Amino acid sequence: MKIDAVFSGGGVKAYALIGALQSIDENNLAFERVAGTSAGAIMAAFIAAGFRTKDIGELIQDLDIQKLLDPPKISSIIPITKWLFLYFRMGLYKGDRLEKWLYTQLAKKEIYTFNDLNQDSLKVVVSDISLGKMVIIPDDLQRIYGIDPKYFPVSKAVRMSAGYPYFFVPKKLPGQSKRKSLIVDGGLLSNFPLWIFENESKEQVRPVLGIKLSAYSGKQEPRKISNALDMFHALFSTMLQAHDARYISSSHTNNILFIPVKQVASMNFAIGETEKERLIRQGRERATEFLKKWP
Repeated sequence: MKIDAVFSGGGVKAYALIGALQSIDENNLAFERVAGTSAGAIMAAFIAAGFRTKDIGELIQDLDIQKLLDPPKISSIIPITKWLFLYFRMGLYKGDRLEKWLYTQLAKKEIYTFNDLNQDSLKVVVSDISLGKMVIIPDDLQRIYGIDPKYFPVSKAVRMSAGYPYFFVPKKLPGQSKRKSLIVDGGLLSNFPLWIFENESKEQVRPVLGIKLSAYSGKQEPRKISNALDMFHALFSTMLQAHDARYISSSHTNNILFIPVKQVASMNFAIGETEKERLIRQGRERATEFLKKWP
């Protein structure tokens, strides 16, 4: 059966998505359209490009995530300069290696721009903090920036969606004014865009499966906030969830596969093999149980 799917962000927690995909395959469900934010956008892009679940699993598991981190070279000589880089460039890492890796993998399927994909098969969410807007790529490129989406690189769109604030340097997009827009992680404005495939009448063409790397928002426990760092994490986490929580609470939660990934930090790029396997197993088990009653 053909379905549409939406993948939430979650950093390295996205290993759980591999297990979920394995179970989806076993239930003979095939993706027609996919969308995602941040790590979810990476997964969605590989699916839209035609990678099989087995290939995606091998691709992600074999990747040494720490090799994607690219601080400025001078910071290895003068460590304190990384904080200057953070201040003036607004990120610790450039993100070029991540974009290059995405480009290289997608090129294996001869996917370079959105013109190489089936029409409407992939939607990527990013946040334009200059304009204060959520942007859907490729849909909004022409209207907001005057950019022809046919020639926009898929790898660039996904890299922008995964641009975790202060961790990766924001990407810039030329707009219809002289000032360029700063683009960061789509999760800042919508970490789980389950609404993305609705038409104007709020009807769905085919079943839409949402896969969210957290527990149901109505069941989350209060956060313990003891210092300024805790407060920053709480503020950012609230922003990640706030836009989507109201939609989820007012929609049919029986279309959402919640994978409550705990005790794993989203940006823990030093995650070990044992933890990866645990996440994959957890995603598979949760999906298998969920799909017994869905759609």
